[in-house]
This record gives sequence, C-alpha cells and structure tokens, in this order.
Amino acid sequence: HGNVINQEDVIVRLHSECLTGDVFGSLRCDCHDQLTSALSTIGKSKAGILIYLRQEGRGIGFINKIKAYALQEEGLDTKEANIALGFRDDEREYSVAAHIIRSLKIRSVRLMTNNPHKITDLEQYGIKITERIPLVIKPNKYNRFYLETKEKEFGHLLEGVAKRFQEQMDIPLFKKIK
Repeated sequence: HGNVINQEDVIVRLHSECLTGDVFGSLRCDCHDQLTSALSTIGKSKAGILIYLRQEGRGIGFINKIKAYALQEEGLDTKEANIALGFRDDEREYSVAAHIIRSLKIRSVRLMTNNPHKITDLEQYGIKITERIPLVIKPNKYNRFYLETKEKEFGHLLEGVAKRFQEQMDIPLFKKIK
C-alpha cells in the first residue's frame, strides 16, 4: 500500500499462511483476526506491506498441522504437538521476507508482530527495525490455551491477554490431559 520503495519506517507485517484461520476463519488460532487487523492498519497508513509467507503450521505444512491438531485434542499444547511429530517448536524462517524488504529498498521498518523471534531474525538479516507494533487480538473460548502457550512457551508479547480474558469470563483454561 502506498510507495514503500526506498522509504523509512514502513509498516511491515510478516504473516505465515494459515489456511484454517485465514480462509476458513478457524477460532482455534488468532491468525484470521491478525491478518484482517494488519490489513486494516496498513490500509490506513501512508505506506505498508504485508508479506504472506508459505509457512503453514509454523513451517510444518498443512498435513502435519492437522496431525498436530489431533495431538492437541489429546491434550498436548501447540509446541508439544510439533515436537511430538519430530519438528522443532517453530520451523519458520524469515530470509525470504528479508530479501523482499531489501529488494524494495525499504530502509527501516515498523514491524507489526507479537513474536520477538521475527524481530531478531530480521535483524540478523540486516533489516533495521525502528518499532514493534503490537497486534494483540481479543481471545475467544477456543483459542485461550493456544494464546497462553504462545506467550508462555514461545515468548510472544501478548501482555497476558488470554489469562485476563479467562479471569473476566470466569471460564477455566483448557487443561492439559496427562
């Protein structure tokens, strides 16, 4: 949106593909809401881009994501499910995104993310990040445990939003079955 070539402080959202959330509106994750919120913010800005990365299921692919969902139904959290399938907790990488940003000659970015690993990964590829723009979505009863796991296990900067929602609703978080 707008002229991003050779600009500073361009709003950038790196969004990993999520067929279940982005297309079908799954409530198990916050992907759809993050995507629509990011597009709205970018649309209201002077200049911004969304880089849609083909990294379904934190990089494990669609079929393995469905297998991970089945393991989550048995009580594993999202991180444990990926590891149980023989993957790292997060298989994504951002070299392609960094290449796109450099190709557009964007001098610095305001990165729209809750994921601190995206920040460090992009910086390792030489991308100058001047600001992190939070993208915190209100949880629902289906994704509270997922969001809490993202915050606790992956270090996502969600400011305890899932726990606060649970306390306000007085509904227990999904319990892990052991």
